[in-house]
Amino acid sequence: MPISPSSSAQAAREVVAQRLRDLRKTAGLTVAELADQCGWHHAKTSRIENARTAPSATDIRLWCRASGAQDQAEDLIAQSLHAESMYTEWRHQVRSGLKQLQDSALQFFHDTRLFRVYSSSLVPGLLQTEGYAAGVLGISAQFRDLPVDDSAEAARARVQRSRVIHEPGHRFVLLVEEAALRYQIGDSDAMAAQLGYLLTAGALPQVSLGVIPMSLPQRVQWPRETFHIYDDRLVSVELVSARVKITQPSEIVLYLKAFEQLHGMAVYGAGARALIVKAIDALR
Repeated sequence: MPISPSSSAQAAREVVAQRLRDLRKTAGLTVAELADQCGWHHAKTSRIENARTAPSATDIRLWCRASGAQDQAEDLIAQSLHAESMYTEWRHQVRSGLKQLQDSALQFFHDTRLFRVYSSSLVPGLLQTEGYAAGVLGISAQFRDLPVDDSAEAARARVQRSRVIHEPGHRFVLLVEEAALRYQIGDSDAMAAQLGYLLTAGALPQVSLGVIPMSLPQRVQWPRETFHIYDDRLVSVELVSARVKITQPSEIVLYLKAFEQLHGMAVYGAGARALIVKAIDALR
């Protein structure tokens, strides 16, 4: 069972904090003495050492200079930046607009061979039509009070990015809860078009589309947060406040295990198509 999706990011922060603490102690400095040499309040030193505050590159350079360990500064800066990149708040990611966020993943999508996606609440982005994507991204723009709503442009960029499905050399295993087929995003026409596209895309030879029925008598996994597994090297988890990137092998193994259990609960082929058609009929 996957543990908290933010745990990898926090663990990475704590490694940096421990290294900085060790440098201070090796130099024989107290918390207050290091703070004096760095020119800040001693409480900041404590927050950094307890991984409550992420140090800036300048903070790390000052810390290493005070500890007589200037040679370790650049390595620690790189490690700290990596830790912070694992947990990125949406408010920072959408600062340049929703379209830019879609475009930023283009090369990564081209480099990934095997996509495994589980979604409990929405049609996976890789299979979204422009109308449905515009509805999803429009809700996001409104929720996050973006100064400029570029959800329509972002929807077109998302569909463009999703053309990776038709490129050779990629495989896609996509799981969706049946309930996600019933949550209406946009108007009835947009939703019907989206469900109709699932019937088409799900038949592609490189795509395995599974639907987990609501009527299952007994589940081995309850509905989880949406997560994406890229090859076996990265898991991306979508939270309300942030996206978490998980690279720690032991946690990736847990998500792979959860995905396999969810995969075993889904129906495919004619069974999946029947549930999609049922959702289309419910729109009438």
